[in-house]
Amino acid sequence: MKEIKRIAIFTSGGDAPGMNAAVSAVTRSALASDIEIFGIYHGYQGMIDNDFKKLSFDDVSDIIQDGGTILKTARCMDFMTSEGRLTAYKNLQKNKIDGVIVIGGDGSFKGATVFSQEFDIPFIGIPGTIDNDISGTDYTIGYDTALNTVVDAIDKIKDTANSHGRLFFIEAMGNEAGLLTLESGIASGAEVILIPEILNQEDELDNFIKKRIKNKDSSGIVVVAEGDEMGGAVKIANKVQKDYPHIEARVSILGYIQRGGNPSGKDRLEATRMGVAAFKCLLAGKRNIMIGLKKHDIVEVPFSNTAKAFRPINSELIEIQKILNSY
Repeated sequence: MKEIKRIAIFTSGGDAPGMNAAVSAVTRSALASDIEIFGIYHGYQGMIDNDFKKLSFDDVSDIIQDGGTILKTARCMDFMTSEGRLTAYKNLQKNKIDGVIVIGGDGSFKGATVFSQEFDIPFIGIPGTIDNDISGTDYTIGYDTALNTVVDAIDKIKDTANSHGRLFFIEAMGNEAGLLTLESGIASGAEVILIPEILNQEDELDNFIKKRIKNKDSSGIVVVAEGDEMGGAVKIANKVQKDYPHIEARVSILGYIQRGGNPSGKDRLEATRMGVAAFKCLLAGKRNIMIGLKKHDIVEVPFSNTAKAFRPINSELIEIQKILNSY
């Protein structure tokens, strides 16, 4: 096993609140162990472009509370080619990097696996995505902050819905995973929640409208995951407006505000725990594993087991939602 003297860290894929906390934790851990650490800017693209910078304590001393990522992020098509990966490897050699920590999602981990096999460089992953849809971990960096952001937005929209007697369709992120939509909908008291994991929900929506939206003073909140089988908030609202002309249907697509904002205390804490654990694994000679959380405990998960989790939605949450909204 090659001695670890100099490491690198980068963020990849979609940004998520708490990534900076993880960067800070890894950097401070390395410096405390007299290990040099370099930040790679703009993800895998920065690895190809040789966009490396040596990190100091001052670089990370006041970032734990900031959203986004100071290392920037990007999606990189060039890294999918053997030529691009060879260029990235040469730049790692040029900067004398002995191991790499990547903060991102399952796509980032797949890239790291291929690269590590081709060039024998150890990678350790930290899961960062607001969708919380990576297998092998109960929690991903950014989810808690995004959940609070969505709930806060729905609370504000409710004021307008109640004031004008309108039915609002609020679209949250989640093209393939509806956990963020489901939990934010329950936490905000939404009347109907539409997610891709549950099919044939049109009857539930119609039942709510027929029983609860009867006059101009009636209002309601329908939270929709962007990947719902009915086509998203705009399509659903247009259909409802056509089928029920007396209803004032409005749409609010929350979009990228869900990714931004100062990370919650939970995201800062868990990102820090994962960052320290990732550094320890790299120093111990481990490779191609992701640091995750299971029942609040740190776990090590092989990259091969981190594909997006098409896990069944918690049946208890579904039951709770139906009980709370029995019409």
